[in-house]
Amino acid sequence: MAYNIEDLEGEVMKLSIEARAQLAGKLILSLDAPSEEENLHFWVVEAEKRLKNLRDGNAREISAEEAFREAKTRIS
Repeated sequence: MAYNIEDLEGEVMKLSIEARAQLAGKLILSLDAPSEEENLHFWVVEAEKRLKNLRDGNAREISAEEAFREAKTRIS
């Protein structure tokens, strides 16, 4: 069932302040966190970009050991 914003807002304003605060928090989080579908899309785009960089010679493959060693060096 579709609601228009004004009707939905009117119903929400009938809620207690605690319920409105909980709803507000969930709405804010929904803006910050991508859905599973959006997240998958972002990872596919990133993977394709990395593969292109490898194929074009703009990046090189490194072993997991080397990656972890470099990460440990950077945070030490």
